Amino acid sequence: MSKYYSYLNTAKTILHQYQGDEPFSSFLKKFFSEQKKYGSGDRKAISHLCYCFFRLGKALRSISIDEQILTGLFLCSNTENELLENLRPVWNQKAALPVKEKIKLLDNHFSFADIFAWAEELSEGIEAKSFAFSHLFQPRLYVRMRPGFEDTVKKKLTDAAIQFEQINQSCLSLPNTTKIDSLLVANKEVVIQDLNSQKVAELFPVRLGRPGGVQVWDCCAGSGGKSILAFDLNPKIILAVSDARASIIQNLKKRFERAGIKNYHSFVADLTINKSQLHHLKPEIIIADVPCTGSGTWSRSPEQLYFFQKEKIKYYSQLQQKILSNVVENLSAGGHLVYSTCSVFKKENEDQVEFLQKEFGLELIKAELLKGYDIKADSLFAALLKKPTA
Repeated sequence: MSKYYSYLNTAKTILHQYQGDEPFSSFLKKFFSEQKKYGSGDRKAISHLCYCFFRLGKALRSISIDEQILTGLFLCSNTENELLENLRPVWNQKAALPVKEKIKLLDNHFSFADIFAWAEELSEGIEAKSFAFSHLFQPRLYVRMRPGFEDTVKKKLTDAAIQFEQINQSCLSLPNTTKIDSLLVANKEVVIQDLNSQKVAELFPVRLGRPGGVQVWDCCAGSGGKSILAFDLNPKIILAVSDARASIIQNLKKRFERAGIKNYHSFVADLTINKSQLHHLKPEIIIADVPCTGSGTWSRSPEQLYFFQKEKIKYYSQLQQKILSNVVENLSAGGHLVYSTCSVFKKENEDQVEFLQKEFGLELIKAELLKGYDIKADSLFAALLKKPTA
């Protein structure tokens, strides 16, 4: 048996064991740490076969797992490659064809709608077919150069012969395989942040940039990417950050230290139930990058396509409304709410804006669906709303 069929069999073993209850990257790391016989090349090939399988989403469930893996490999390849040449050489000759042409060559009944099986739930403006096909490919790696480090970052990348594309004054696009950890100082020189996540800043209210301190509360701070973005726009902001998980806040503190952010208040709060810690807050700006399905980022974590269940949309939309109901009460009169998700589902996006308008009388200033599926980036939603002055 050739090593390539050994790769295929190992991929099948991994896929049978994985249950979707943790990120697939973490599961792979544990698997290979227990199986010492695989070298780096072996691990890369096996992992690639697994990810190609997941990129099919809900498609081709009726055929064997071997055929699913090989079909995924064929559709996800854009050039001839060693894996395909040894596992399905006839297809390898066609690897460079457009996806739509390759689908016509398949003997089975393949439907793009089966890759992303929830088209009826999509936000308005998303082209379902293009979005579905985007999951067959890994997005680009995007970094945001922090103020004052632009020349340093570009020089380091150029000296290391790493190709990059400058998208705007602060954003660079790199191949998704780029290893930048040993080259650039994360959170000091650059922030690893998707293009459309960076574009959320375009919806930040003008008042964020005013001279002096403006009070900003990042209420679902997570790793703190939006907070660092706000700080870089105005280092004089009076910043509060919270999250429901103490471990996340601890990690955020370390990240803020590297980013040079010192003037902030952090606390742990479950915003679905807990208001007791919020009485002292009266921010002028609330950033609510709320927990969501993450459906706009699944081309980076395609295992979600395979395991996701539609019921989760309702779960997250209800969770979001609980959080919003608690935080809006703390927003100062005339203050602004920046609402964002990395979701493509209407119930998490436009419907939540409507909820804020109807239940709390907030005025919609701007809402935007940040589509990334045609440019190898994530797809996000963001909206800017204002609380009445009286």
